[in-house]
Amino acid sequence: DVDAIEQPPTADLARLKSDPKFTLTSKISHRVIYFNFDHLDRSSPFVTGKDGKPLEKNPLTDVRVRRAISKAINRPAIAERVMEGQAIPSGQLVSEKLFGHNPALKAEAYDPEGAKKLLAEAGYPNGFNLTIHGPAGRYVNDEKIVQAVAQMLARVGITAKVETAPMGPYSGRASKQEFSFHMVGWGASTGEASSPLRSLLATFNRDKGLGAVNWGRYSNTRVDYLIEQALQQVNDENRMIMLQRATELAMADLGIMPIHFQFTMWATKKNVAYTPRTDEYTLAFQFRPTKG
Repeated sequence: DVDAIEQPPTADLARLKSDPKFTLTSKISHRVIYFNFDHLDRSSPFVTGKDGKPLEKNPLTDVRVRRAISKAINRPAIAERVMEGQAIPSGQLVSEKLFGHNPALKAEAYDPEGAKKLLAEAGYPNGFNLTIHGPAGRYVNDEKIVQAVAQMLARVGITAKVETAPMGPYSGRASKQEFSFHMVGWGASTGEASSPLRSLLATFNRDKGLGAVNWGRYSNTRVDYLIEQALQQVNDENRMIMLQRATELAMADLGIMPIHFQFTMWATKKNVAYTPRTDEYTLAFQFRPTKG
């Protein structure tokens, strides 16, 4: 007999909502679900021409191609259909609840025609072939999200197939730059945008402790400068401006491609109350009996 279920499967939400024995509560999480691009100047390992042969140049190093991929993604459809409404489309690294959120940055609008136009401008009028990699069972509906993205890319001429794996071996390969385009999630545990900026988008530098999870090896000296300045700031207002500006530059460049902020969810028996936390932690002492 269960009193509470953490992160119930979204496929069960309708049944849980209609079950008089349960109360369903959810809250936006600190976790952004995003995709990494291969930013390395090489023949990217999982990109080929339509003939199946490797491409000498990596198309993902062209911002027009990255923007085309972003425009091809219908984020509201993923949030509503794949996530059953338990996500908010994202155009940045942290939600409005966290420090450093930039209110000017909106989720990329779904624009398949614009995507096709950009691909043609970049020299890929017929698109190319791409394998998308994703984790299995690490994030809410992770495999379904990757499958949805593959279908959306197919509509603009990028023939995509999907490979998923458990997080351990998957992250090992991703951290060695073995993929071309892959999905990950990041929880801003510090509660501000400096967390994803320094880990995901700062140029990889082991000595400085920067870019530790910059698995696509994105690098932008202007973004680096703003991140390093922000990390040294004691004045909150100045730090906020620097974090917002660094985010704006990195998102314009599509250093990574945000999809959505997932929700943290709880289903509890009617006589038990729990307020979901942004940090996704489950703390036993915060469960409480309800009256009546």
